[in-house]
Amino acid sequence: MSTSTTSTTSLPGGTWTMGDLTVTRFGYGAMQLAGPGVMGPPADHDGALAVLREAVRLGITHIDTADAYGPHVTNRLIREALHPYPDSVHVVTKVGAVRDARGGWPTAREPDDLRRAVHSNLEHLGVESLDLVNLRLGNAQGPQPGSLARAYETLAELQREGLIRHLGLSNATADQIAEAESIAPFMCVQNLYNLAHRQDDDLVDRLAEQGIAYVPFFPLGGFSPLQSGALSAVAARLGTRPLPVALAWLLHRSPNILLIPGTSSVAHLRENVTGAGLALSERDLAELDAIGR
Repeated sequence: MSTSTTSTTSLPGGTWTMGDLTVTRFGYGAMQLAGPGVMGPPADHDGALAVLREAVRLGITHIDTADAYGPHVTNRLIREALHPYPDSVHVVTKVGAVRDARGGWPTAREPDDLRRAVHSNLEHLGVESLDLVNLRLGNAQGPQPGSLARAYETLAELQREGLIRHLGLSNATADQIAEAESIAPFMCVQNLYNLAHRQDDDLVDRLAEQGIAYVPFFPLGGFSPLQSGALSAVAARLGTRPLPVALAWLLHRSPNILLIPGTSSVAHLRENVTGAGLALSERDLAELDAIGR
């Protein structure tokens, strides 16, 4: 695996290469395109399509999704908005959880579950092979201990069959990541990480040394009032909102960090892209780093 931080676009952060996939470090997460609670269709169908098309117009080449979103809603929107996909655009999906009638996220990691999920993603995205599939582990409360071998071996088999190009992990513990390394190569780890939640600091650095991407979710999730106040103070000094500052810090944190902030608004998408390109001073970075300590 090789890396690159030289951008061919105007997007902040440049690019990163995962196997034969080169993606912009600033990506887009499609979860918020579904209805309330990530269930059902969006209130503004045409608006959702406009966000996806604007993401590609801005130069974003990394789109994150899952067939569980909706369920099936975001993948169908991505297909309607972007198919046939430009060669430069790569759609990353995940399997390992489904939705129930009450909006829950029950696990679905038996081999038959995973095969069904991969074929469902293929159908709804309208492709013959998925660029990258993350195995979602743990549950809605976070990572959980336990072997991933049976599930991950199933995805590795589907990869050998040509239905998946590359593999990744989501919501994974350090032990599960080590176990996956003994089974089949993976290109990324997608875990909760932000200014306030730095439990994966060592993992971020280790993966960077190995040329493996780290994809944080919930860039503003779980901040205490004191931490939020510290972030807001830096944002006010820079004349912007907290989220763009948090995104800019993540891009500064390590070259292997790929962002997938979500939004259902074209204006908010543009604001996120601009904000992530903020120039952070040494003072800014020192104050932001202190939030997680």
